[in-house]
Amino acid sequence: DGLLVCESGPEKQYGYLATERFYRDFDLSVDFKQVSDGNSGIFFRSVFEGTRVTGWQVEVAPKGNDSGGIYESYGRGWLEQIPEEKEDFLKEGEWNTMRIKVAGPEVTTWLNGNLMVELDDPKIGKTNGRVALQIHDGGGIKVLWKNLVIQEL
Repeated sequence: DGLLVCESGPEKQYGYLATERFYRDFDLSVDFKQVSDGNSGIFFRSVFEGTRVTGWQVEVAPKGNDSGGIYESYGRGWLEQIPEEKEDFLKEGEWNTMRIKVAGPEVTTWLNGNLMVELDDPKIGKTNGRVALQIHDGGGIKVLWKNLVIQEL
């Protein structure tokens, strides 16, 4: 059906599907549907050593868990969480669209057409890396993805 399926396996570990090439400045759009639990994410300007990732993630998670927020892995942690009033932009159990624009140090995210985060971060501005879809550890998690488009800027 043209879907990418991310599902936690028996080892209950993190999993990633990453681009081969690096993307620096881009505008990405992808549709996702959280089937069960739904804790996942979209990494950008990231590098991987096995399942250890260094870089940044736009959160894709159940309501109350900052979908559209930006997290730095193995670094500063949350750079920008979303305000509580934006949690209802996520349609649980339905198809949603996440858009991420990264240009220099600026990262902007939208969920279902709603602005979630505008971040200007010099550390992000100095990097380059892969884009990846993540499935969180823990087991019982399943997320469907479709219509992934990356346009270089």
